[in-house]
This record gives sequence, structure tokens and C-alpha cells, in this order.
Amino acid sequence: MPAAPALPDRLTQTLARHGLRTTPVRRAVLQAVAGRGYALTGAEIEQEIGGATDRITLYRTLKSFEQNGLIHRVIDDSDVLRYAACSIECTATAHFDNHVHFKCGKCAHTYCLNQVAIPAVTLPGGFQAERKDYLLSGTCQFCQP
Repeated sequence: MPAAPALPDRLTQTLARHGLRTTPVRRAVLQAVAGRGYALTGAEIEQEIGGATDRITLYRTLKSFEQNGLIHRVIDDSDVLRYAACSIECTATAHFDNHVHFKCGKCAHTYCLNQVAIPAVTLPGGFQAERKDYLLSGTCQFCQP
């Protein structure tokens, strides 16, 4: 009797759901970003995946993931761009990451607080927001005394 075909794992299913082909680099990057509870810089992702790819392929992968709703950029008080996994509802056409970010002053990690929505802001006439970034800073739960 032939063996049953292997079921796709979570990473493969996630890539397929977003219309992306599974490659070793995409799997490694997705695992690095999704496996952390905080946002990572490109350099941290590169270090996490080791020598799995060159820098150009890494940044093309990050761009593709962002365009397809797998990750989102996290803006904090530094000039370093960070990336975090999107919620499962995000797609290439709509990001539903309307949440607050929190930067810890002790460990310097920036966390997505998915359970805390960005408060509604009424803009004056003639202004139209295209992006919402909301950052709180302080001490995270892991660095509390």
C-alpha cells in the first residue's frame, strides 16, 4: 500500500494561502519572523537564517512578503526598519494590522500589541492618512523587575 502524501506544514500553507511558491529562503525568513514575539530588523533576520541566502534575495523576499500581506513594517523611535508577522486576516490587498506597537527601553525590542487597536483620529479637512503608526515606549513585561 503506498504511503499517504505528506500534509503541508504551517509555513507551506501560509505561503500558499498568500499565493507564494515555497522556497528554502522564504521558509527560513517566514520562520524567523513568525517565530519571534517582536519585530526584527533585516540584519537580525539575516543573522537568524544564517548563510541561507544573500542580502539581495533576503530584501526581495521581505518586500514580497510585505506586498502579499505576510509581514508589515514596524516603525519605532530608531531609524532602523523592522518587520513583524501580519495577522492571519491580512492579504495582498488589505492589511488588518491596526494595532499599537510598544518599544521597550531596556531590551530594545519592539512588540506588536495586536489586542490594542490604534485609537480613531479625526483629521482636519484636506488631510487623508495613508498609514497609521502608533508607538508606545516603556518597559516590557519581560524586563519588569
